[in-house]
Amino acid sequence: MNNQYAHLNDEEILRLRPPKHAVDPKRPYAFTHESEAAANGQVVDVSTLFLTNRECPFRCLMCDLWMNTTDQSVPSGAIPQQIDYALDRLPPAQHIKLYNSGNFFDSKAIPPADYSDITQRVRRFENVIVENHPRLCTDKCLHFQSMLEETSLEIAMGLETIHPRVLPALNKQMNLNDYTRAVEYLLNHGIAVRSFILLKPPFLLEEEGVEWALKSIEYAFANGVGCCAVIPTRSGNGMMEQLEAKMHFVPPCLSSLERVMEEGLAVANARGRVIVDLWDLERFANCDRCFEQRRERLHRMNLVQKNLPPIACSCQKVRL
Repeated sequence: MNNQYAHLNDEEILRLRPPKHAVDPKRPYAFTHESEAAANGQVVDVSTLFLTNRECPFRCLMCDLWMNTTDQSVPSGAIPQQIDYALDRLPPAQHIKLYNSGNFFDSKAIPPADYSDITQRVRRFENVIVENHPRLCTDKCLHFQSMLEETSLEIAMGLETIHPRVLPALNKQMNLNDYTRAVEYLLNHGIAVRSFILLKPPFLLEEEGVEWALKSIEYAFANGVGCCAVIPTRSGNGMMEQLEAKMHFVPPCLSSLERVMEEGLAVANARGRVIVDLWDLERFANCDRCFEQRRERLHRMNLVQKNLPPIACSCQKVRL
């Protein structure tokens, strides 16, 4: 692979985008019921809502979440209406994720005027998790937290990678100082933090992708983060296809995700949890015979936070 660290700006990234999907500001674009290992070691039910709102102002190189966003801010009242719509159709859960394809504390995405109505709807849950950019972790987070009463707040932030040349190339508009300051600020105010870690972002070879994912997990835990969610990097946003055509990016292998999960649990070493993203996992597999068993193994490891025996298959001679 050509290992040149290209720095691409907003205009270049936007130029290669395909059209957005049609979305309804009165409906979340998706919602689901799932299980997850909680900080106390228990497996809890989680209602995960993917809210429809204004596109994130940060044009990250690898992001495709903008596909399900609006060009303009949604009207006040739309987000509570979306939450009602989803919760009316989901079974009970202990935790709730309000993911909005960007930054919960971006006033142009989630209207602060809706905070009261939002918190009224999520107080039935033990924990609410939202996502936010490190540079947008301000007193708005504390204001929202104060309205939750007994419900705890957790903020998920994209660390992505600590690779010194790849992180700037992602056009994320943040550095490690921004990240560490945000984590410290949130933890000092009693807000839990989880971090998204990319497996094999652009410009890295396969082994480098594993190495830097594990280094990034270690960095997050060293800063006090309680959970690291590992996401295998995907194409599908226009720019990633161009990088793939130029051999600046090749999607990671399923075996690499398995390695990061296995070794990441050792890195966590009782400091927190490591979970791997299983959405659309089949695109990273190379064997139909063992794929479902391997996905189920990772799912179980997400829940029990322990290594389980690998799945034997003739598709690889040594291990999977």
